[in-house]
Amino acid sequence: MSERTIALVTGANKGIGYEIAAGLGALGWSVGVGARDERRREAAVEALRAAGVDAFGVPLDVTDDASTTAAARLIEDRAGHLDVLVNNAAIAGGAPQEPTRVDPATIRTVVETNVIGVVRVTNAMMPLLRRSASPRIVNMSSSVGSLARQSGAAGGAAPGPPAVAYAPSKTFLNAVTLQYARELSGTNILINACCPGYVATDLNGFQGVRTPRQGAAVAVALATLPDDGPTGQFFEDAGVVPW
Repeated sequence: MSERTIALVTGANKGIGYEIAAGLGALGWSVGVGARDERRREAAVEALRAAGVDAFGVPLDVTDDASTTAAARLIEDRAGHLDVLVNNAAIAGGAPQEPTRVDPATIRTVVETNVIGVVRVTNAMMPLLRRSASPRIVNMSSSVGSLARQSGAAGGAAPGPPAVAYAPSKTFLNAVTLQYARELSGTNILINACCPGYVATDLNGFQGVRTPRQGAAVAVALATLPDDGPTGQFFEDAGVVPW
């Protein structure tokens, strides 16, 4: 059993997830690289180890119950507990996503990964998180999930074009984060959502203006919150994001 701080980052084989794993690994933590693609997962583990990170691969498809159960068993066998879970894996869903043109199956597929996948992984890892002295859960959301910003109530232009699968999936994820925070109130588990900003990744065709490392910073900060830190909130680099 390991006494080192143990983290799991889903979708960590590339982009923001990889940089979150790198950032947590730089703290001296042992980091599980959760990813379903074996080749990309092992390449990421190799690159992280070359950078001095104690990284290990975790085969993980967040849409599959058996895969998620096996991932929890792997971490239990390796460390006996989990200190930090970063739910980063997500999909955009492709086009079209205008409400009048979308295929309802697209919405279903996006929600299965971006929302139900988070619930599936979080619940599978919960027994391991409860064994930690200072467990943290970070859900990677997006400002496009902010109803205040989408409606203009927060001022300024609404972020992103209409995207009836992706944007509401992040609103849904924010609501799920709040429900976990309510249930876990009074425990030592802190759970928060965060927006990495408009990061250049394959999810947006590399059109973003921020680097994956910049986008990872807010997640690393929430993963390392002190015991009296916030829970059930939504953050970006500049501070709290309005719901």
